[in-house]
Amino acid sequence: MCGIAGYLGIEADEALLQRMNDCQVHRGPDGDGLFTDGPVGLAHRRLSIIDRAHGQQPMTTRDGRFTIVYNGEVYNYLPLRAELEGLGHSFATDSDTEVVLQAFAEWGAEAFDRFNGMFGLAIWDARERSLTLARDHFGIKPVYVCRSAGSGAGGADAWLFASEIKPILASGRYERRPNERTIYRYLRFRIHEDGRETFFDGIERLEPGEVMTIAEDGTVERRPFTRLREELLELAREQRPYDEAAAREYRDRLTEAVRLRLQSEVPVGTSLSGGLDSSAVAVIINRLLNEHDRTAESVGAQQNTFSAVFPGSINDEERYVDDVLEICKGHVAGHKITPTPTEFKEDLADFVRTQEEPLISSGPYAQYQVMREATKHVTVLLDGQGADEMMAGYIPYYFVYLRQLRAQGALRAAAELSKSLDVLYRLGRFKLKAKLRGRKSIPTTQLLAKGFVAAHAGERYTVEGSNLKKRLVEDLFVGSLPSLLRYEDKNTMRFSLEGRVPFLDKEVVKFIFSLSDEAIIKDGWNKRILRDATRDLLPESINRRRNKIGFTTPQGEWFMRLKNHFYGIFLSESFAARPYFDQTEVLHAFEGWIKGTNDVDSMTFWRLLNLELWLQEYFDEKVDEAAQGSVSRVKTDYEPNARKQLDLTLDDGQVVRRYPLRTELYAREDDLDSKTLGYIDRFFAGLPEAGADHEVATKGPWYFFISEKIVAITQGRSYFIWDIKVSRPARILSRYVTRTPAGIGLGSPFTMQLAIEEAGLARVLYASAGGAVGKLIGRRGLFYDLVGGDIRAIDGPTEYSVYPANVSAKLAPKDPDQVAARLSAAIRERVPAPWRDAFGGTVVMDANDIGRNVLGTDAPGLKERYEAMFADNPLGQGSEQTPMAIVFELT
Repeated sequence: MCGIAGYLGIEADEALLQRMNDCQVHRGPDGDGLFTDGPVGLAHRRLSIIDRAHGQQPMTTRDGRFTIVYNGEVYNYLPLRAELEGLGHSFATDSDTEVVLQAFAEWGAEAFDRFNGMFGLAIWDARERSLTLARDHFGIKPVYVCRSAGSGAGGADAWLFASEIKPILASGRYERRPNERTIYRYLRFRIHEDGRETFFDGIERLEPGEVMTIAEDGTVERRPFTRLREELLELAREQRPYDEAAAREYRDRLTEAVRLRLQSEVPVGTSLSGGLDSSAVAVIINRLLNEHDRTAESVGAQQNTFSAVFPGSINDEERYVDDVLEICKGHVAGHKITPTPTEFKEDLADFVRTQEEPLISSGPYAQYQVMREATKHVTVLLDGQGADEMMAGYIPYYFVYLRQLRAQGALRAAAELSKSLDVLYRLGRFKLKAKLRGRKSIPTTQLLAKGFVAAHAGERYTVEGSNLKKRLVEDLFVGSLPSLLRYEDKNTMRFSLEGRVPFLDKEVVKFIFSLSDEAIIKDGWNKRILRDATRDLLPESINRRRNKIGFTTPQGEWFMRLKNHFYGIFLSESFAARPYFDQTEVLHAFEGWIKGTNDVDSMTFWRLLNLELWLQEYFDEKVDEAAQGSVSRVKTDYEPNARKQLDLTLDDGQVVRRYPLRTELYAREDDLDSKTLGYIDRFFAGLPEAGADHEVATKGPWYFFISEKIVAITQGRSYFIWDIKVSRPARILSRYVTRTPAGIGLGSPFTMQLAIEEAGLARVLYASAGGAVGKLIGRRGLFYDLVGGDIRAIDGPTEYSVYPANVSAKLAPKDPDQVAARLSAAIRERVPAPWRDAFGGTVVMDANDIGRNVLGTDAPGLKERYEAMFADNPLGQGSEQTPMAIVFELT
């Protein structure tokens, strides 16, 4: 397994090649190489598996005509080599790379259909001055291509290609643009592998079984090099009767496919989920070990298996993993990985970066974790990918099969249905429960920006619904498998591992499609042939399993644990500014999901979240690390917050100096007075060492300002949003309130509910009507004038707040004037004598970056004067954790 990259149409540029190659060191840490010849450049990173001492790339034929960079393994390279030797070819290495190169030299692109394996390659023909790119039959290995308009010699177009997208981005010859059609289809239809198109506009992938030839003059030809899809459909019409002999033959073929994929000079292990497919691979390897088969020498004395387990979760398959380990006892070393939501949060940025494009669920993170552990023990890993798509491993296939049977006769369909009811119930049980509980249905389009939806209203996505074999072929090459192979490649190569998939041996696949449909589904059992073929190898608990889980995460459970983090992302300014989302609707829906009042699932929220994180990673401007370091440094009491200033000149010419005090987080159980006085003590104790400027600035009258939020928190007037029981009026009224980046006010059903409880529904309705009239006549703020009290100070979660404020809704503090007076009395008893007489009082302030409001004070004079002292909100917002300030009037 390796990484390839390169260009055509650019004069020799080794710096460009090196830059592209450096982006995929993880794909090949064992070596690298570059090749240039006029307008072509080839780059290679090597992960040595076979003929480790030789086989370096780029590799050129002896006559100098053909040069290859190649990623993958061709498992039938030995018989191909023998055939080529019979045709007069000689070989300098024992590598499969040289066989691939010599095969192309002999047969041209027709060679690719002879290969049984996985590959993504580029071959330069120096005589014909053309570049050939190809991808294996199933698309196990990726090849990305990009036409770079006008960046070639003389202003002509150039072509870039690579095993990953990152080298193309690093080339400096591609202008990054999101593919909005792909984004819409992802959000709307859950499609994340959409034919040639990627999420990057202008970057495409070669499709499975496709060859692309680019001539030096810019002529491009793309075509399939194989008829495999057509062959499978032709074989499907044969409907060879299924019997025990067919099951035995399948077992022999699958065993041979596993044996071929054990060819390696480095350690080989197995990815074991506990499901039928990966367990079958593990027990076949175990049998080869017991039989002392020479091809199993790469496994070692014990087979290393790697499994993700989730104790206590509905997704946990540990007991099935243990059953396989027991069967293999004596020849197995089982490694169990226990991913946690905390690790998921910590790894999220790297996980998104690794995948390069969004995924439909967080499930591949389990595999990501498994690969991180596996690389410590092995270099090659076999797993069960592809079995579901050829043997109807997913529940929706039952519906396709039942429709097919119904067309053949009602009795056959009824008989199959009667034996499949428990399987079908598992698919529909969550929707059924949602209906019975009266959960509101929210279509995905409601969560998207109206203009975005309108621009793509014509998009459709249809699948084969009444012919099982046609649907399986569709999912093998288009609908399902391509996305699984994509994250298989990303996760394995992220940790310098080669993943191998024995079920995707093309001869094995052809054999299955030649059999009758009853080899796939019969009497409610899918994967019938695999179950029959492994009955004496697998424990019955696995062979007769009907509840598929697979390598995935307990996503719903994790999202509830991480709801505060995800809520903050949905609240972010970047999310609000995207042209794809309706932030208000997303927040309403997420709040409802937390409360269990709608039927939106975690998969929908993952797509929104994954897309946002992908946009941040690949399109948003990155913050300079040095600047980040300066922001994250904990400031002293005598410095302003970032992008703020200590001094402010009021309209009357008076200059005030504001010292924001950093604190620990306040909680409901904290004693407001004693905790706050400790920070005031700290300020005055450190003042003598703060410097002459501060000594001069602190001789005049001064005041203590405290945020209303921490007062409300310690009074028990702050509530986690999921603890607030939202009424229907609150949901309706909150939709008509505009949220701002500085605070959502009553624009959340949670804060609106607090307003209703505080002022009464009748008063809120009266004020809402008045507010509507006020908008018509151009008078803003009439709602708050009419509703009375301190409803204006009610606030909800905002992205800039630190936990738990970012997932809480808060009432205004109770009796803020009394709180101010009480704090002032305590301050006068504590502060040193020089400042005691100059102390003017305490101000309870509701402030953000677009407004401020004095809620309570015992200081003399007009409230407006104190609000003016906070015109630029020196407390900052969020991570500064400075909810209080000492303010001096300079004399």
